[in-house]
Amino acid sequence: MSNPIDLDPFARFRAVTRARIGLGRAGDSLPIRAVLDFQLAHARARDAVHGHVDFSAMAERIGATQSVIRLKSRAADRPTYLARPDLGRRVDPAALMLVEKGDWDVAFVIADGLSAAAVEAHAEIVLSACLRRLGDLKVAPVILGEQARVAFGDEVGETLGARMVVVLIGERPGLSVPDSLGAYLTFSPKVGRRDSERNCLSNIHADGLAHETAADKIVWLIREALRLGLTGVDLKEDMGGAAALPSAL
Repeated sequence: MSNPIDLDPFARFRAVTRARIGLGRAGDSLPIRAVLDFQLAHARARDAVHGHVDFSAMAERIGATQSVIRLKSRAADRPTYLARPDLGRRVDPAALMLVEKGDWDVAFVIADGLSAAAVEAHAEIVLSACLRRLGDLKVAPVILGEQARVAFGDEVGETLGARMVVVLIGERPGLSVPDSLGAYLTFSPKVGRRDSERNCLSNIHADGLAHETAADKIVWLIREALRLGLTGVDLKEDMGGAAALPSAL
């Protein structure tokens, strides 16, 4: 009896990756199974981008244990949000009136980003896991940001007076994972922060980084950022080794 690997030399590689490799061919085209699989993945990615997070229901669930504030960006709707990334980075001025400055160590923002599916599936779980690990820190009310991008958290954190902000956001979906969540951490948030001044933890999903592991890493980065007074390229993750040190030292 023939070994399946001998008949399909790519089988061993497909067993360890979600990438589309060794799809085969049918004449000058792909086999129908590969074509249909691609079309399904593309449809799921489009649905994730154009989907809607039920922030009302999320606010009720989180509000049972934490203070919650709902905010919107300056993008009035989804088409505008997708066409004008700059508007998604700023908070609607009228909505900012709901935010009061306080003495907070860290603020969490849940933003829809580019994957509603990721936020619905993972954001609350990761948030809860992080909060369980931050008992000694002063945590601001949880912000739910609609039509929001990463830099949305800079203005929110600055207005709250938080020493740092963590943005949990739906990442741009690919053809293998439509529901990947990302976490972006920024020390001393304020409008105009560069991406190099943030730390990013990505690929939080069922086939990627587990919720509890993600929370461990996020909280480690929060504590090190607060200790050192920085985030970004100078803050290196080293959970298994010594405490993080600025790269310039």
